[in-house]
Amino acid sequence: MLRPGFTRVIIALGSLSILPVSTNALGESRLIYVSPRGDDSWSGRVPEPSPDGKDGPVVSPRRARDLARSIRRAGQGPDGVRIELRGGTYFLDAPLTITPEDSGSERAPTTWAAFPGVSPVLSGGSRLTAWTRTAINDRDAWVARLPDGESPAAVRELWVDGIRMQRARWPKAGTLAVAGLGDGRKHDDWSRGVAEFAYEGADLKPWPGLPTGEAIVANRWTESHLPLEAVDEARRVVRLGKRSVFLLEKGDRYWIENVKAHLTDPGEFFVDQAHRTVTLIPPRGIDPNAAEVVVPRLALVLRLAGRTESGRFVEHVAFRGIGFAHAEWFFDHAYVGSPALDEAESGRSIQPDASASGFPQAAVGVPGLISGRGVRSCSFEGCSVSHAGTYGIELGEGCQRNRISRCTLIDLGAGGVKFGETAIRAEAGRQASGNELTDCVIADGGRLFPSCVAVWVGQSPGNVIAHNDIHGFWYTGISIGWTWGYGPATASKNLVESNHVHHIGKPSDGVEPILSDMAGIYTLGNLEGTVIRHNVFHDIAARVYGGWGIYFDEGTTRIVAENNLVYRTTHGGFHQHYGKENTFRNNIIAFARDAQIQRTRVEDHLSFRFVDNIVYWDKGPLFSGDWSKTQAAFDGNTYWRTSDPDIRFDRRSWDEWRKTGQDRTSKIADPRFLNPAADDFRLGDGSAAALVGFVPFDIDGAGPRPR
Repeated sequence: MLRPGFTRVIIALGSLSILPVSTNALGESRLIYVSPRGDDSWSGRVPEPSPDGKDGPVVSPRRARDLARSIRRAGQGPDGVRIELRGGTYFLDAPLTITPEDSGSERAPTTWAAFPGVSPVLSGGSRLTAWTRTAINDRDAWVARLPDGESPAAVRELWVDGIRMQRARWPKAGTLAVAGLGDGRKHDDWSRGVAEFAYEGADLKPWPGLPTGEAIVANRWTESHLPLEAVDEARRVVRLGKRSVFLLEKGDRYWIENVKAHLTDPGEFFVDQAHRTVTLIPPRGIDPNAAEVVVPRLALVLRLAGRTESGRFVEHVAFRGIGFAHAEWFFDHAYVGSPALDEAESGRSIQPDASASGFPQAAVGVPGLISGRGVRSCSFEGCSVSHAGTYGIELGEGCQRNRISRCTLIDLGAGGVKFGETAIRAEAGRQASGNELTDCVIADGGRLFPSCVAVWVGQSPGNVIAHNDIHGFWYTGISIGWTWGYGPATASKNLVESNHVHHIGKPSDGVEPILSDMAGIYTLGNLEGTVIRHNVFHDIAARVYGGWGIYFDEGTTRIVAENNLVYRTTHGGFHQHYGKENTFRNNIIAFARDAQIQRTRVEDHLSFRFVDNIVYWDKGPLFSGDWSKTQAAFDGNTYWRTSDPDIRFDRRSWDEWRKTGQDRTSKIADPRFLNPAADDFRLGDGSAAALVGFVPFDIDGAGPRPR
């Protein structure tokens, strides 16, 4: 809705129409326009260049920010400042940085918004132009130079008209298998990586230009990015320029990227870093000189830089309908094309560590394309984050009461959203807390860092993750906590509600998983007061072990999971590694492949309560793991295995299990779902007779709500 006090000029279908609005004291000085057709010497007070070419919108978001600062310093805009971006892509030469000086107030916010009817994009990339024809591997191709002055760090991503291209890859689809270790020695420490491995058959060759390439090896729950040095065909061993994160094992999956000999298919590219060129076989019918071809240059596109140590925050800044795209971070550079960020300004280090090949967990060190520190009461609504080699949005130290709603985060190098830090902050004001992520689509991530998490919550309490659609990731959907065991932790009182989390571990049907030890939702440490409810988790898969729906790991304590639907997992609907006094109640878990319920470590205290649930499956055991001592409380449940109702509870029969005091009021009975084979788990006529404590719940509201 337009506020009174200014005239907005709108261009429509080539004609100029002026819509005057009579108003109060808003004044045109409060509205700033930005346009690719603008000029930073202009006032920014009108949306189109004037006929005489003397005034119009500004061209850079940075100039608009500075004009907004001037308005606030002059005491103008008592109801706030609004910056509107016309349609187009704004290629930034440095991250747009918002500081406490740019803050608004609850009554007078600073708003960055898309001009009505358009979708502007702030880009951290550079356009590649002046393509010339060439030939490579007997294929027609095009070659262009990387922009002068860019960092020598390797570029790993390229987009043509908004479509991600693939670095030259071997094999073209699927993965190869590690045959074992190449040194013949016994390795007792699984946490120590290696710098070579054995390959199978003729999987690898000493291809020309081999050292330009990289092996990406998926192992356990992480991946390693390993420069190629040499292939020894006699020993069938590949020698690597870095150590893997963990000890590699026979069967680990890997693939090769950026070897020139494998640039053969449309949609692939090869980067020759030594000569600063990119060679592309474009999709059929595409002339790269007529297309928008973009490579990333920055690691951050938007930086919200509060000063938590001095109590100065970025507050009441809103972003509406703006796209953020084209960023990349990797171990060999802080961000491409610019010097390393100053830690005093960024609040965190993304300094290069060229010796690293990966992260031990969740690719947690990869920054967000949008990165915040000391951010309070700010919001992102209807925005998009896409075409990134990073996480999407990261709200770290001191970020509180912020809201991300109705945003789309897709085509991501890592995960979607990070709340909090790995460190525990003693001062409440420096903790990240009370942030909200609602009604968003977070999809198709892990394109550079497969071990990322779609939504990661570290040492951060009181957050809400609700009504999101999360899918298409190689590792975990949602992760909460960062304390291994029963030590100090601050990820309490988080709410995970009405999310639709699916195709995790296998980003789509027909794709084989490459990682292990994952879940639809994964938790660790003391999470007292955290509730997981009314979510739908399905199609969760792991390669070796650990494709679970709901996974209480490493000392998870006093958490509640209730009214969730979990189905079609590889290793179980519910797993508790170890923890205490957790509650799993009134859930439906169905059709896990290997087992339905797993508990791994037996401890002397009560591990969890499993009450009033329905467990429904077609084959295989009910339990897996260690049940030598139960140390859990089961009751009020309904169990049904369609192939054979004679269910064993670990080694015990139904009667023997109940004599231990477990499941005294539970039943083995068919709950009569309407059509479970078609994923319809609504209860039908006659269901009541099979139920004990279970109370039907509605899962139709899972995922983003209608506007």
